[in-house]
Amino acid sequence: MWVFLVLAAVLTVYGSATCEALSHNPKHTRVKDLVAASWYTGWHAGDVPLDKVSWSKYTHVTYSFAETAPNVNNLSLADSDIELLPQFVSTAHKNNVKALVSVGGWTGGLYYSANVANAANRTAFIKTITGLATNYSLDGIDFDWEYPNNAGIGCNTFGPNDVANFLSFLQELRSDPVGSKLFLTAATSIFPWADASGNSATNLTGFAHVLDYIAIMNYDVWGPWSATTGPNGPLNDTCTSSANKAGSAVSGVAAWHAAGIPFDQIVLGVPGYGHSFRVAPKDALPHGADGALATFVKFDANDQPVGDSWDDPDPGPDECGNPQGPEGDFDYWGLIDGGFLTQEGKAAKGIVYVYDTCSQTPAVYNQTSQVYVSYDDAKSFAAKGQFIKSTGLRGFAMWETGGDYKDTLIDSIRSTGGFS
Repeated sequence: MWVFLVLAAVLTVYGSATCEALSHNPKHTRVKDLVAASWYTGWHAGDVPLDKVSWSKYTHVTYSFAETAPNVNNLSLADSDIELLPQFVSTAHKNNVKALVSVGGWTGGLYYSANVANAANRTAFIKTITGLATNYSLDGIDFDWEYPNNAGIGCNTFGPNDVANFLSFLQELRSDPVGSKLFLTAATSIFPWADASGNSATNLTGFAHVLDYIAIMNYDVWGPWSATTGPNGPLNDTCTSSANKAGSAVSGVAAWHAAGIPFDQIVLGVPGYGHSFRVAPKDALPHGADGALATFVKFDANDQPVGDSWDDPDPGPDECGNPQGPEGDFDYWGLIDGGFLTQEGKAAKGIVYVYDTCSQTPAVYNQTSQVYVSYDDAKSFAAKGQFIKSTGLRGFAMWETGGDYKDTLIDSIRSTGGFS
């Protein structure tokens, strides 16, 4: 059995957690069944058609993304195949799966702050949200604001009252006849959102009364923006040096719970992809070609490898007008297509593999191409599933539905996470 630092304290508090219905909204009774969720991206529908989704293994699937717009009365699905959305909802419902739409995303949350900044805008935004839900017969809405009181991608509107205004918006949405019946979730940062002081908020209890759950996005913790290589979705970081602590499932869940979110309203976001780095052999394998693959090593930040076939080698400027190159992401299937892994998930011939026992995540390295990838596999997903079950979390949500290979990852996390 995995042993996690701080888990004893987590379990002690969990034992006193309550499962009452939403006190703020008597019309919306929360039934706390386990959540097995994923985000489905409309722009990948050509590769992952709806009839190829393993619907029976999910309880909720969230269509991504409806992006915020300068006009509070509008949301844009222009980049997410809006014509597919009705079929997505219909297919989900035929399979007894809740169909949600995610509003925002890394590139689509630029105007969240303005949309909830005052009473008039909140009223208008509620109408926009409920209109979306009604027009497409949605079961719920996922709010993916990255992030309150933070510039996010770099040009988000933001302000010190974002968290307070967001709570007011959600409370008002719950008082709306349509909003009172919706399943409402929020995709969140590893640590609690920044309050008016600019620090992680310490009291977010109000959100527990208006959201069905939060999904802590335990990924992109380390990546090409970091000083060294590191785990994309570390399960734990309390067992490593201070220099290598950037957040993890263990520390993130503990922080959100301390801020007032019950364990059974926390879903763990898990990644079906990994980040790549260009690493010289002398750094990746400091003890020689036959030695162990190192973790937390320096890389060439000026030479980002291109990822799998979903990665764009020349994407052009981002939403803020800044130049950008390839992301370098490898989905789990992409690691197999790229020759890093066999179809069974083992390191392919000529590939060096390491499994870090603190973060409970693997990495692989190709000495010829000098590409290093930190990712998740069946073993790391099994560890995350066990953490979910042991801690009493609500479940998991994977980014993204199409990232898996023959359900390797979802089967693993379901097998240890308490799902039948």
